[in-house]
Amino acid sequence: MHDATRTTSHRFSALLAGAGLLLALMATPALAAWDIAQLMQGLAQNKSGRASFVEKKYIALLDKPVESSGELLYTAPDRLEKRTFKPRPESMLIESGTLTVERNKRRMTLRLQDYPELVAFTESIRGTLAGDVAALRRVYNLELEGSEERWTLILRPVETKMLDVVQRIRIGGSRAEVKTIEIEQTDKDRSVMVIAPLAP
Repeated sequence: MHDATRTTSHRFSALLAGAGLLLALMATPALAAWDIAQLMQGLAQNKSGRASFVEKKYIALLDKPVESSGELLYTAPDRLEKRTFKPRPESMLIESGTLTVERNKRRMTLRLQDYPELVAFTESIRGTLAGDVAALRRVYNLELEGSEERWTLILRPVETKMLDVVQRIRIGGSRAEVKTIEIEQTDKDRSVMVIAPLAP
């Protein structure tokens, strides 16, 4: 009886091990399938959003980073607004190919197509939020690291002119949520923005 129980136990253990191996084999293709296309598909489901941000700019000439904070508002497909509350009020609105900046009760509107470097900056954020991989690939080489739970999308400029300004942009997140945006400039200055969703 004791031997029979032991044999049954071994068989059960072997069955569990076999099931575990089968599950591992089944999971492998799913993990391998996690790619830029899946990330962009998930991000594209976000038709609108509102988030707070804290941005730190690390500038070589300064002893400590310059910090600002405020909120971001996004409406698909191309409306992105950055409202800075601290250290001083400022508003930047990207919509329909234009950038509108309001500061010190003055307003300035620029056509993005006249400023290629500006297009690259704005497209990195707008394109990612919209899940627009075609728009991103017009400006950047893309590389995805990590998993669906914790991913990093690395953007490296395609154009030499843009490379003179930006070395790379790292966008981090989880599932269909962008959590950080880090911009590394060619001159070694950089900025890090931490994003947290707010209720609509």
